[in-house]
Amino acid sequence: MSRIKTGDPIAFEGFDTIVKLWADRCAKYGDRTCHREKELGIWKSYSWRDYYETTKKIGLALMDLGVQKGEPVLILAEDRREWIYCDLAAASIGAIPAGVYTTDSAGQLAYLANDSGARVLFVENDEQLDKWLQARGDMPGIEHVIVFDREGLATFRNDKVMFLDELIEMGGKAADPNRFETALDAVKPEDPRMLIYTSGTTGPPKGAILTHRNMVYQLVAGEQMLDFHETDNQLCFLPLCHVLERLVSVDAPIANGCTVNFAESPETVFENLQEVAPDTFAGVPRIWEKIYSRVTIMRSEAGPIGARAFDAAMAIGHRYSKADKPGVGLKVAHWLAQVTVLRNLRRMLGLGNARRVTSGAAPISPDLIDWFWALGVPLVEGFGMTETGGVATVNTVDDNTIGTVGKPLPGVELRLADTGELLVGGPCVFGGYWKKPEKTAETIDDDGWLHTGDIGRIGNDVTLTITGRMKDIIITAGGKNITPAEIESKLKFSPYISDAVVIGDRRKYLTCLIMIDQENVEKFAQDRQIPFSDFASLTRAQEVRDLIGQVVADTNKQFAQVEQIKDFRLIDILLTAEDEELTPTMKLKRNFVNERHAALIDQMY
Repeated sequence: MSRIKTGDPIAFEGFDTIVKLWADRCAKYGDRTCHREKELGIWKSYSWRDYYETTKKIGLALMDLGVQKGEPVLILAEDRREWIYCDLAAASIGAIPAGVYTTDSAGQLAYLANDSGARVLFVENDEQLDKWLQARGDMPGIEHVIVFDREGLATFRNDKVMFLDELIEMGGKAADPNRFETALDAVKPEDPRMLIYTSGTTGPPKGAILTHRNMVYQLVAGEQMLDFHETDNQLCFLPLCHVLERLVSVDAPIANGCTVNFAESPETVFENLQEVAPDTFAGVPRIWEKIYSRVTIMRSEAGPIGARAFDAAMAIGHRYSKADKPGVGLKVAHWLAQVTVLRNLRRMLGLGNARRVTSGAAPISPDLIDWFWALGVPLVEGFGMTETGGVATVNTVDDNTIGTVGKPLPGVELRLADTGELLVGGPCVFGGYWKKPEKTAETIDDDGWLHTGDIGRIGNDVTLTITGRMKDIIITAGGKNITPAEIESKLKFSPYISDAVVIGDRRKYLTCLIMIDQENVEKFAQDRQIPFSDFASLTRAQEVRDLIGQVVADTNKQFAQVEQIKDFRLIDILLTAEDEELTPTMKLKRNFVNERHAALIDQMY
């Protein structure tokens, strides 16, 4: 597929909008299971027919509330089927669904409500409703608030608030049910499919417009590079506000007829992963790092014989995954490693059926990818951002170059500016920022190239390597330019480190703030009878500091002297997605970390 120009038609099996494709799939699959989620500890199934009929009623009710084509509708909830029903209901009538992270504050909700101009807000429960109640005076434009769950709100009354079951009942009584299909048919490829608000690490969040054309293109390109089966089970766990989860758990399953299982909560992801055993799974680096840490703990608890068996099996797995043509002896050894160790371990992790797993949204250590391949889990890395509709490049299981983020999707072009910044062109490039033409012009140049803000290298085989973010480049006092991402990835491969931020801009040397992995470091301390009472005291134990100091020393050996870390400090608070330092996809916000822990940084200089 050569570069597709503006206006060139794009269709998936003849459908040029996501909603037309969705209506076709619902009719095609009917009573087949589409979604599964847990209720009172039991997995319940919901059909494609449920998907269409409930979504249609919500869409009709939104029209009766006066929602117009091109009008944003806000959804504030954890991942669940109702989220997707409201998403497709809004998109089908030509409105623009926009997600709000459940970790956002009342003030952040008010900002999004005012910036988007939304009049309708969906909220999950009493906790999220409280955010609207707390800041409703600051978002006068919200006219209707629809709550999914009644629990805790039995006696609650407010003229602007109704419950989702009431809205569905209202849609079921619509005077002209055909209005829904008429509106759906009127949606055009250039119309917005969704509004995704960026994390706002360098200023207030901006709403990125992703069109139906953008997302249909993702499906067409994905079909050419990735294999999907109608029988696939998937696990939805990243926030649906995030473009990657929206692509892999909403739009791609529509195209491919997959079954989406909803994780109960971010805290139960690993248990739900074991229950679902998905065929394909997309995650962020923190998920893969956490699985690696868990296996490290399991190995240490297995005893000397179990640990030796694991190490031997993984060593064979490494040799096998690296061999172009494994010999008979290696094949036999690998079969034995599978039967005795690796297959059972994958099953215990919930990855026994995994045909392909993907990492995105942040850099991941190449060593970690190697480790998963040795385990027999085909982990591949891709690159994308909100402004590219989720994916711009990706490795595949059959064409995987570890250390790169793969080749561009068919139709996508890559270029490097004189500054080294990566530019992306093609049908993945978003439709601009909502009500911010000046910001759009800063990001998309006159020739249609998207300025990503990333620094990269493009190989002779067109594989892309991302080396860092332009805004993260460290220029030392000696004038040396350093991109910290590679150093940080090497540190995070240690099971004892969950995150790291390298410091050194305009300084004489590099230092680092480190967040330890709670589970593994606690076990390290308990095994050695090192006293601690809480997370903060754990970070203050001299033995723990020595442990991390050794990891830093080992990492330094892999870098030139100017790139080596001269000092470090341990962050003594356990960060969660509710903290300002972390994004909802568990990436550290460098600026927030630098500001909040300025005293620790100053100690090192």
